[in-house]
Amino acid sequence: MSKRNTQQRRHTIITLLNSQGEVGVDELAKRFDTSEVTIRKDLAILENSGLLLRRYGGAVPLPKEITDNKDENLSQRKIMIAQKAAMLIKDHNRIIIDSGHTTSALVSALNNKKGLVVMTNSLAIANKLQTLENEPTLLMTGGTWDTHSESFQGQVAENSLRSYDFDQLFIGADGIDLERGTTTFNELIGLSRVMAEVSREVIVLVESDKFNRKIPNVEIPINQIHTVITDDDLSIEKRKQLIDQGLNLIIVN
Repeated sequence: MSKRNTQQRRHTIITLLNSQGEVGVDELAKRFDTSEVTIRKDLAILENSGLLLRRYGGAVPLPKEITDNKDENLSQRKIMIAQKAAMLIKDHNRIIIDSGHTTSALVSALNNKKGLVVMTNSLAIANKLQTLENEPTLLMTGGTWDTHSESFQGQVAENSLRSYDFDQLFIGADGIDLERGTTTFNELIGLSRVMAEVSREVIVLVESDKFNRKIPNVEIPINQIHTVITDDDLSIEKRKQLIDQGLNLIIVN
């Protein structure tokens, strides 16, 4: 089925959900003359986009208290940064997607990429990748589960990464020091550094307000970063500093 038809089907699912208050997988499969597997993928992608909640056998609308409390500006900023990052990915690329909210938003923009091989240390990102219709090859680092970062870390994960080489690493940051590099509150920084070592290009996805944070732990040194994608609230001064460091700076509106 074409991408356009897929988008139309998902738009119709949301319309039906808003009018009926609930939709079922079997009902939708019959309506669109498609498989229940395809419908479940649709519902998973719509849930990841914050448009519904899946329930056994179907889906229901988001509770009103959730939609009322959503920070639309923040979520839209992350989505725009992730969509711009996806434009840098070519068919058949081998990429790493590190754990994080902004990097997770990248997954939804990968559905039109062919032959991708994707490594991640995040169960949430792995689950989102499994919903894509283009079915990228999924690799997991394994390792020790870290509840703070909600990702796998440790020596096992590092050794797993060293068995491969990748075209691109997509990674977020708790902060950016324009002299030192990306910074984080988490002291487990070994895996992120290995991710950078085994990737030809390191691409940092980060909102502009992260540039003002003073955080002690340096994750990726500035000289290992190739591209920074951020929003247009970043000051002219900081833009110039990044460019003077030799980085490729991409600003999204």
